[in-house]
Amino acid sequence: MVMWQVFVSRDVQDFLAKQDKQVEKRLRKGLKRLICDNPFHYLEHLESKGYYKFRLGDYRALVDIDFTSQSINIQVLDHRDIIYKKYRIN
Repeated sequence: MVMWQVFVSRDVQDFLAKQDKQVEKRLRKGLKRLICDNPFHYLEHLESKGYYKFRLGDYRALVDIDFTSQSINIQVLDHRDIIYKKYRIN
């Protein structure tokens, strides 16, 4: 059984710190789901963009995967309206 390492960017950490405490707690709990045998159960690959999308209720995280070191790098986290407009994803 191989566990994936999850890294959170400084921007995502700052975003979480600015949220209401209940929202922050819910988002952190959701992000912990990625530390498992098969995090790809929760991730949707966006081939045209080169990264993965992770759904957290009304929020979305954009994730880079390093298969060599088995690490998940959470690069962006924001409300889905902002993510979809800014990054033009479906």
